[in-house]
Amino acid sequence: MKNSLDSAGLDAAIEAVHRAGMPGLFAEVRDGDQVWRGAAGVADVATDRPVTADMRHRVGSVTKTFTAAAVLQQAESGRIGLDAPIGRYLPELVPGERGDAITVRMLINHTSGLAEYLPYAYPSLKGFPAPAATGPQSLDDHRFTRFDPAELIGMGVSAPAVGAPGGTPGVYSNTNYLLLTRLLEQVTGTTAERCITRNVIERAGLQDTELPAGPYVDGPHSRLYEAWFGMIDPPRDYSVFDMSWVGPSASLISTVADLNRFFGMLLAGKIVGPSSLAEMQRTCPVVSQEGRTIDYGLGLYPMEGPGQGVFWGHGGTVWGGGTLSMTRADGERQMSVAVNLQRWNRLDSSGRPQPHPIDDALAALYRVAMYG
Repeated sequence: MKNSLDSAGLDAAIEAVHRAGMPGLFAEVRDGDQVWRGAAGVADVATDRPVTADMRHRVGSVTKTFTAAAVLQQAESGRIGLDAPIGRYLPELVPGERGDAITVRMLINHTSGLAEYLPYAYPSLKGFPAPAATGPQSLDDHRFTRFDPAELIGMGVSAPAVGAPGGTPGVYSNTNYLLLTRLLEQVTGTTAERCITRNVIERAGLQDTELPAGPYVDGPHSRLYEAWFGMIDPPRDYSVFDMSWVGPSASLISTVADLNRFFGMLLAGKIVGPSSLAEMQRTCPVVSQEGRTIDYGLGLYPMEGPGQGVFWGHGGTVWGGGTLSMTRADGERQMSVAVNLQRWNRLDSSGRPQPHPIDDALAALYRVAMYG
């Protein structure tokens, strides 16, 4: 199973993603005690300021693993029952029969049947999940909007259900994780941000990771360029953005080094106990926001190459930024990659995203990073 790091191959692979059209990206790959860090391209297309591997970055839904871990910790202490109905804890947010039928576990693994609230919070996204029926106007309208999480949850809960509670395949929905952050607040008596910071971020010793209070990324970081399927040309910088539209379900700022440290500790049983980790790795089919069916656990999902062993981790996107962090089950091999352009695929005449050279180049980088 042991693979040594191919530094030259990694250097070439990350440069190939930049040449394929990615403005900038950076990564850290670990194999045992060996560490490779690399970067290619620019953090600012106007000034040609280069990206560096130590930059801080909005990691999007990678945050969900942190949130799930915080919930599992509370389950270990007896404050939360994974198979208890969410209506027991938050009856005002999920009332009636649905509150009785939807369990905490169903929220974590996206089998609650609750709809995504984003098309209701962002009017130009009302055609979601069909990209051709959406537009980017709301991103500008809401750059500095301070959303109320209870109102966002209300949008998702009142929208037509996307499935029966516990039914599969589940459907990925940020509504689930906003409810989990409110659950953390209910049982701990503090904010979800403080709970996750104290019990997960600080426990893991992450020095460059935080849940932001405002719209700015502190410290060295890249601008984040959103293309919205070719509808924004040239892509627009959304690195300054109020993240209350996702809150502690997807607003984390981190570094590729911190992400590798976190996932390494999580899979070693140092964030949650072994039985909780086993629960996190119990998967079911879930339809992702891109429309693909993936295996999803409790804030973790697997990736596997032929004969290479299983990697566990999470990916995430924000407006203009993307991240993928994967760690092999034995903890020895790790990869975290951050990119500063999103939704680069233009749509064809039928409204489907067209293949782009970035897709193949990123897949090749992931292969050499994970499997050598």
